[in-house]
Amino acid sequence: MTNKVLIANRGEIAVRIIRACKELGFPCVAVYSDVDQDSLHVRLADEAICIGGVNSYLHMNNIISAAIATGCNAIHPGYGFLAENSKFASLVEQCHLIFIGPSSQVIELLGNKINAKVIAKKCGIPIITDSEGSVDSIEEAICEASRIGYPLLIKATFGGGGRGITLVHDDNELISEFNRARFEVEKSFGSPEVYLEKYIANPRHVEIQIMADQKGDIVAFPERDCSMQRRHQKLIEESPSPIVSEELRTILCEKAIELAREVGYTSCGTVEFLLDRNNHYYFMEVNPRIQVEHPITEAITGIDIVKTQIQLAYGQRLSITQKEIMIKGVAIECRLNAEDPDHDFRPSPGMIRNIIIPGGMGIRIDTHLYAGSEILPFYDSLIAKVIVHAPTRLEAIRKMRVALEQFMIDGPKTNIETLYLVMYNTDYVKGIYDTNFINNFTEIVKANKHE
Repeated sequence: MTNKVLIANRGEIAVRIIRACKELGFPCVAVYSDVDQDSLHVRLADEAICIGGVNSYLHMNNIISAAIATGCNAIHPGYGFLAENSKFASLVEQCHLIFIGPSSQVIELLGNKINAKVIAKKCGIPIITDSEGSVDSIEEAICEASRIGYPLLIKATFGGGGRGITLVHDDNELISEFNRARFEVEKSFGSPEVYLEKYIANPRHVEIQIMADQKGDIVAFPERDCSMQRRHQKLIEESPSPIVSEELRTILCEKAIELAREVGYTSCGTVEFLLDRNNHYYFMEVNPRIQVEHPITEAITGIDIVKTQIQLAYGQRLSITQKEIMIKGVAIECRLNAEDPDHDFRPSPGMIRNIIIPGGMGIRIDTHLYAGSEILPFYDSLIAKVIVHAPTRLEAIRKMRVALEQFMIDGPKTNIETLYLVMYNTDYVKGIYDTNFINNFTEIVKANKHE
């Protein structure tokens, strides 16, 4: 049988997976909703099949039926949508198709953030003080809060992607936010379960990319610093982190591999950590899928993560060892979103009348945009990723400035100007930032515009 992959996603990640499939010589099939028929991933795939309306990327049966009807023997979920849905992975497996990701059992195990923390603790990874289980009532929440101490976070037990997180500072806020948080969590993730976790002020967010084959070989890659976030959504990532020492890097990689081995992990994934002001590290979660920011790891290591992920799913062994993974320069990624910075970054859909994409040595653009394409209001506002790679961090920053300056989009409003201004911020250039940097920075920019 010819290996053939169905891509259960859209946008830039679908385009990225199509390119990897074509380089491997695997035919690929794109699925699309009725409003996505003119999208780039539909044009680039070998075949395309409509699976329904706007929300059809979440329709498991439609996607699996499309895979079977087109003769595919594997499904790549990308990120978002069904990528971390253990039920979907299980259905794919039951239909004797290959799920390009970890097993459904592993996804289910790690999808429960409480379980994941128990596993991390077993592996000797420090964890942040929490409620040690889900909290189901206001009374229980107040009791746990008195033990943990404020400020604290109300977090979705089955959450992910920076969503399902609420910060509270006292009993009054906890009482007013608890039920609302549970409602929002259930709406987003299908379960109202939440737990409480001690809030670490001004942390750094770093993550370790792992890859594991079906024979038990596991490798970990140099960390990505993902601290530049707005409302828990990553905007700028870089690798390696400007504050992580070689010693800490080794520890984080070793712990990530140990955790992956403990659960029998296969495929690619990411183990995420928080660093406090003293660079003490704490386990956050595991993302059992490809990450948006994977290109910066590809840039500094020369390893194609998506191609490797597909090969691993088909039973191939890792072709690299831990000793062979080297850091070559510095890479930075900026996420371009169709959003209006002048109106609280609300989504800004619309037609792309014209687009000029930057290029040159060390500049990579991952996007699904083209002149005449449309940014739809129904999906995520991410429209492009600008990735730069240079020998030093300062050179990478300078390269990113040029790339953002030359990226021109005639159509919806975007956050290009905000990203461009960050690249000139003195603290950012010095590597002095944390997860609150972007929020504070945008407030300052807004205030200056109104003066």
